[in-house]
Amino acid sequence: MEEAPSDSSFLLNQKDVHVFRGFLLDVDGTIIDTTSAIIKHWKKIGTDLGVDHEVILRDSRGRRSIDTLALYDPSLANWEYVNHIEGLIPNRYGAEVREIPGARRLLEALGEERAPWALVTSCTRNLLDGWLRLLELPTPPTSVAAEDVMAGKPDPACYSLARERCGLGEQPGVLVIEDAPAGIRAGKAAGCSVLALATTHDVERLRDAGADWIVKDLDSIRVLGKKDDGWRIFLDKEWQSAA
Repeated sequence: MEEAPSDSSFLLNQKDVHVFRGFLLDVDGTIIDTTSAIIKHWKKIGTDLGVDHEVILRDSRGRRSIDTLALYDPSLANWEYVNHIEGLIPNRYGAEVREIPGARRLLEALGEERAPWALVTSCTRNLLDGWLRLLELPTPPTSVAAEDVMAGKPDPACYSLARERCGLGEQPGVLVIEDAPAGIRAGKAAGCSVLALATTHDVERLRDAGADWIVKDLDSIRVLGKKDDGWRIFLDKEWQSAA
């Protein structure tokens, strides 16, 4: 169990304690900041394709590479090519990647509490495993990667599959943690509550996408322990924005 915030605000804000049965977390922009690495990656791809990388970046946030490539060169939109190019990213640009504040603490707390949790990402398993190894972050009990579903976010298939793999089925009380509008919409469509992080998009876009709560980053969250059939989570009122 994590320690509750030490200041008196915790005692005054018990309404900001919520109970969830499971936790499904996005990766890019949620537990790690890959922005600089991904910009360099798409800049190289854009140069190869003869497409302005700024245009590609506009279309790629929160989407699978296979779906983004299909917009510009359908011949490259295949898993062999996508797995290859994404597998190169950690080695080429790993020095550019940082943990989102609070990520390691949260993942370790979920593991210590034995809460059902999964990583749900638009990147390939090849890239997901590469990031986890590079940063030595906790390995999730299960995960859903780009190649596990027929359609990427905002389609809810990834979060529906993660619910199933976590043994959560259709039961209520599942929390998705996301940073991108497409992911928020996917989580809501899968019947989950969604906590959005204002790490890559402005608050208004997160609110418009349907987020239930919006906080600065994962430092705004504390796992307070198990309660009945769920786990108590404290959301820092100091930065919380009602969606």
